[in-house]
Amino acid sequence: MKSYRNLKKEYDALEEKYRILLAQNSELAYELTALKDEAEHIRIQDTQIRTLHQSIRHLKHDMKNHLMVIGSCLNDKEYEEAKEYTSQILDKLNAVHSYIETGNSLLNHIVNQKLEAAREKGIVVKAEIENLSFENMKSMDFSAMLSNLLDNAIEASEKEKSVRAEMNVSIFKKRGYEVVCVKNRVGKSVLQRNPGLSSTKDESAAHGIGILQIREIAEKYHGMCDFYEEDGFFCASVFIPK
Repeated sequence: MKSYRNLKKEYDALEEKYRILLAQNSELAYELTALKDEAEHIRIQDTQIRTLHQSIRHLKHDMKNHLMVIGSCLNDKEYEEAKEYTSQILDKLNAVHSYIETGNSLLNHIVNQKLEAAREKGIVVKAEIENLSFENMKSMDFSAMLSNLLDNAIEASEKEKSVRAEMNVSIFKKRGYEVVCVKNRVGKSVLQRNPGLSSTKDESAAHGIGILQIREIAEKYHGMCDFYEEDGFFCASVFIPK
């Protein structure tokens, strides 16, 4: 009969093997979920690009007729009609936005989805995005960080009444960091009213939503955050080491 000590050693060894297998299983499950999410992002991206190309084809097909109408108005010296018709065409062209392609399927999905939502809310959007991978970050963390930054700016822009709703998104490399910078125009200083960017019930609350999570994610990857104001914009920047 085995002694208690030997049985205890065998039990501890089996328990350690179980913990290792459980950890491996959890890691594989996480990787499987990430792969499924990436496949879904690629599918959505493909649909969005196809829709964009279809819209562009329609515009090209109609452009010849549009130019003929404008030419007819000008020949008849109907300048106001030509001006109005041209304005209508420009409105249609502005409604067709280019698809942002970065080489990172998750980044493509989040940026295009959020910016399209912002435009639908009447927010003027400008974007300058480099082809960056953010390969050091887990997909879940990257998604949470970027989504929070964009959602904060969209919600704050929706609530802004004193100035034109506008947001700028920049993603770029700087001194060994991959940087995400999201700005939204403000009529009054947010930091003066809410210097700690706490989530409250007043009109500045939108800038406090998700800030703690953004900071925690940046710190997790030994990065840093910067929240400041310049030229009438509230600016939120996250720096992740390359």
